[in-house]
Amino acid sequence: MTEWDKLQLGKMYNDFDQDLFNRRVEAKKLFKTYNKTDDADIELRQQLMEKLFKKVGQRVWIEPDFHCEFGKNITIEDDVYINFGCVILDCAEVTIGAHSLLGPNIGIYPVNHALDAKERINGACIGKPVHIGKNVWLGGDVKILVGVTIGDNTIIGTGSVVTKDIPSDVIAVGNPCKVIRKITEADKTDYFDHK
Repeated sequence: MTEWDKLQLGKMYNDFDQDLFNRRVEAKKLFKTYNKTDDADIELRQQLMEKLFKKVGQRVWIEPDFHCEFGKNITIEDDVYINFGCVILDCAEVTIGAHSLLGPNIGIYPVNHALDAKERINGACIGKPVHIGKNVWLGGDVKILVGVTIGDNTIIGTGSVVTKDIPSDVIAVGNPCKVIRKITEADKTDYFDHK
């Protein structure tokens, strides 16, 4: 079994493996090219995202500078906006649901190094998937850690560090991130009355 296979199965793998290094180099070429594009290069950006990611939907807008580790474990659904400075270390599956908004300097880290120092310095890592639901808003500087699922329609406040699952339809903030309340009908404004 290759180290890539182990990584895909959520098993402990050797982060220093040559094949994994080569896969990172390929991802860097693609995201560095993407980061040099202009806002008018919509078709080129879509082509680069389709090469980089496992799956990418329509009308996905990623501001530079975007960075990822492999790219091939990332699925982004339709109508997603990712602001400046996003880093996704996709050593496990990462999904971002449709109509989600990611603020600047988002970090998504679905990987852990081994806790044992000898294993860690010899490259032992393990990943668990991160899933971000549909219609989610992540405020600036949010960090999402290994194995976390964020439910649909949820808001994660600026600067939060998400260490555990967060349900749908809530506002959650803090370090560690915790639910502070449900989103209710009272949160609606008169926005659509003026359309």
